Amino acid sequence: MKRNPARTRTKLNPTDAEKITINLGFVDLGQIDLLVSESFYHNRTDFIRTAIRNQLNAHAESVKGLTARKRLVLGLQHFSADDLKALKASKQKLQIRVLGLATIADDVTPELALAAIESLEVLGALHASPAVKAALANRRRRSPRTST
Repeated sequence: MKRNPARTRTKLNPTDAEKITINLGFVDLGQIDLLVSESFYHNRTDFIRTAIRNQLNAHAESVKGLTARKRLVLGLQHFSADDLKALKASKQKLQIRVLGLATIADDVTPELALAAIESLEVLGALHASPAVKAALANRRRRSPRTST
């Protein structure tokens, strides 16, 4: 069975995460601290994660429909140098569309990325070398509210 390079995946460590920063008003923060002090939550992070999960659950059907309509791969997608070389050799170009985490291996050169990747849309996080990110900058579609 021939492997599809666009579907190459690696195992995701459950402790892997992307750090974000949010600004909260003092009253909101105080209310969170009150709930933490009364053992409703272990800490502020636990409260915020729970609130985010509740909102994502409330919008789960919308996310599912949008993911299908936009043809996004959900989860983790990894692209190795071998994957991209195979695409280049077959004169194919990849359209990467990921909701989650897309990784491009450190040994991928900017030239190889340009030769093998036609477009890149990542809602979540993109892990690649700074040189590859710079090379693909004009091929990336970005949400106006995200930066990776």
